[in-house]
Amino acid sequence: MKIAHVITRMIIGGAQENTLSTVIGLKNLGHQVCLISGPSKGPEGSMEPDIKSNRIDLITVRELVRDISPWHDVVAFFKLGMIFRKNRYDIIHTHSAKAGFLGRIAARIFSRKSKIVHTLHGSSFYSYQPALVRFVYLISEKIAGFCTDYFISVSSVILEKHIKAGIGKNKKSSVVRSGFNTEEYREVQSLREKTRKRFNIGEKEILIGMIGRLSPMKGQEYLLKVFAGISYDYPHIHLVLVGDGILRKAFEKFVEKNSLEGKVHFTGLVKPSHIPAYASAMDIGVHTSLREGLPRAVVQILATGSPVIAFDVDGAKEVIKNGMNGFLVPAEDEVSLEEKIRYLIEHPEARKKMGENGRKMVMEEFSVGKMVAETEKIYFNIAGKNNSCKPGYFQKGR
Repeated sequence: MKIAHVITRMIIGGAQENTLSTVIGLKNLGHQVCLISGPSKGPEGSMEPDIKSNRIDLITVRELVRDISPWHDVVAFFKLGMIFRKNRYDIIHTHSAKAGFLGRIAARIFSRKSKIVHTLHGSSFYSYQPALVRFVYLISEKIAGFCTDYFISVSSVILEKHIKAGIGKNKKSSVVRSGFNTEEYREVQSLREKTRKRFNIGEKEILIGMIGRLSPMKGQEYLLKVFAGISYDYPHIHLVLVGDGILRKAFEKFVEKNSLEGKVHFTGLVKPSHIPAYASAMDIGVHTSLREGLPRAVVQILATGSPVIAFDVDGAKEVIKNGMNGFLVPAEDEVSLEEKIRYLIEHPEARKKMGENGRKMVMEEFSVGKMVAETEKIYFNIAGKNNSCKPGYFQKGR
């Protein structure tokens, strides 16, 4: 099949990793796949090197930018339309808010025979937005929904939220978990030792960690405040924030002000291929994001055998089973967050048992092979074509 995936930008992030893994998997199955994106520059880092190394056809639309810009948006809309009309794709699969809106409408107008799929990695409208902004995003999603043949959601919670809002309720839809290469997480002990040595962290010390962009809505400030409060009670604990972003300097000032130098570690930009090393170094994972689809970073930490404490937002409850592989706490509740961190610090056996449960769950449910297979099946069903899947890709155990 001839397939195009369209996304606003290919920065380092969960939705982008999901998209690239899907594109690579479909290519390995023999499909003709291309990736269409806007410029992928920013403090979060770009995934373009990974796109090139996997020899994925990339079409860059310079005017496809994240911020609302009438001139750029109109130009991007027509450029996308011309690309769709010229290439006559069987499937046009969109991701993210801007690319999802412009891409789906352009696909319906300029390439009527294409089947249009949209993945809900999260929600573009959420409670923390100003009311007017939320209304605009909601209306935009409803308009684009009329141009969509099939919705894929990374979590049941996100799908239910959209259907409840009147988006896609009469359309076909299903949940496809955001998979990744679990093989990279099967042997992590050597990675753990090397990474901890880099931070001068002994094996008997406890490393708390979070993976995510240092940007608003990711919530690292809550974790930092809690860590500052308990670090004097537990001199053997450390904190690592994996990722970079616009809040890095503010967080560094917080660390300096609270005399946490040598206890809080910033990794800066990290390639997706290096995430297993950092995740394996952690003893306790934390995820304080205030807006999430299905938190890929949580799954990655669980894959290394460590429990995770997460804010109970969106799809977090579909990964964290309270008391089984970690804990869910109310969003922005620093008291509950501190309580659960203290519990895991003081109960190593519970920490070990929860980590084992989480690792087992991830290995069974979150392989990239399963994600790609389910996505391909959807394509064949909506396009009315026979499934000519090549099994080789999945026999690699990915």
